[in-house]
Amino acid sequence: MAEPGATSERPERVAKPWGHEIWFGVTPRYAGKLIHIDAGHALSLQYHERKEETIYVLAGRLDLQLDDEVGTLVTHRLEPGTAAHIAPGRRHRMIALEATDLCEVSTPELDDVVRLEDRYGREGTSHP
Repeated sequence: MAEPGATSERPERVAKPWGHEIWFGVTPRYAGKLIHIDAGHALSLQYHERKEETIYVLAGRLDLQLDDEVGTLVTHRLEPGTAAHIAPGRRHRMIALEATDLCEVSTPELDDVVRLEDRYGREGTSHP
């Protein structure tokens, strides 16, 4: 039974060149997304000026390239049940080794994306 005062909304599905996102919770305080990355595809090498995020892998496997404390990109293999925190300012990229589904929770600055490299011609933009 729903909590009194609770509402039901249809999450927004956002198509991406590498898969899609389902935005299931976007508020002034936080954002929640389900992300699907098609096998062999990669998100941009990017960083966020303000946005902070944590990802949790639900299915599949991916390589997360993430800046360490001194700014060197280090590759971390993530599998179901593993999580990673991505602090503002740290460069990162996700590369799906197989079709991968993950949950992302973050601060709400969804347009805070600085793309450094992108397979799909979106460098420097904050557009999908």
